[in-house]
Amino acid sequence: MRPTKTFGRLLTAMVTPFRDDGSVDNLRAGQLAEALVASGTDGLVVTGTTGEAPTLTHDEKIRLYREVSTAVGDRATIIAGTCSNNTSESIRLSQEAVDVGVDAILGTVPWYNKPPQDGLERHFRSIAEAVEAPIILYNVPSRTATNLAPETAIRLSEIPNIVGIKEASSNLEAIGRIVRDSSPGFRVWSGNDDETLPILAIGGYGVVSVASHLVGRQMARLIDAAVAGRPDDAARVHADLSPLFAALFVTSNPIPLKYALTRVGFSCGGLRLPLVDIDERSAAIVDAALTKLAIDLPIPARAA
Repeated sequence: MRPTKTFGRLLTAMVTPFRDDGSVDNLRAGQLAEALVASGTDGLVVTGTTGEAPTLTHDEKIRLYREVSTAVGDRATIIAGTCSNNTSESIRLSQEAVDVGVDAILGTVPWYNKPPQDGLERHFRSIAEAVEAPIILYNVPSRTATNLAPETAIRLSEIPNIVGIKEASSNLEAIGRIVRDSSPGFRVWSGNDDETLPILAIGGYGVVSVASHLVGRQMARLIDAAVAGRPDDAARVHADLSPLFAALFVTSNPIPLKYALTRVGFSCGGLRLPLVDIDERSAAIVDAALTKLAIDLPIPARAA
């Protein structure tokens, strides 16, 4: 039987705020989590790609999970990006994340060592057997160099605590197969904002969003309209937000997003190397997208 925890349709892949000295700003992380929930987010993915997870230490991640869970854990699902290309370390971090209060685990496909499909399946089975929490798989071959084949995802969907997948392969045929053939109750979230509408149209459940930092209520309206059978309304919101979707990926995520957050008055600090501040051309593209939008994120008086 699958876990009964309810996962929302709009999940935000949260940035990790940093102080001027480069340390993690846990206080700002709690403030951001509060603001995201207030602007329509159902759940937060902490220390994912957008959260600059590769540059965070084990202890920094655990403290972030604790901080965000304390701030909003009674009002939103907290999903921890704990899985790497080291199976045993993925298990250890996942277990500790659950101990400090997260609700679920995001299981990113291992990168760099390029395991075959059998290795991917055994990797995720091992984590699922060792961790008493729901797991959402994450397929993002543009970053990992390895694609989780739909057949593998479908087999993994038979494991009770593997409850869904964040799909960023951009392969609608494969995503459609996962939607159609996975075990009952297995959910598919879009891993790309601009693919939310087409994935919903083929039976997907929601999105793990970057843009929802800025336009959470509008992303929620897009999803609600699509689910309620109002395709014209959903398409209208999609069209309005498309320039932002493109702008937030004009260079490597989360560089444009952190710049945009500063521009709207909710600075989350800089980035850790090897990521660097936004270039002038990319900044102009983000600025142009922001001028056309209403921003949903509430800005606390002391956040600027």
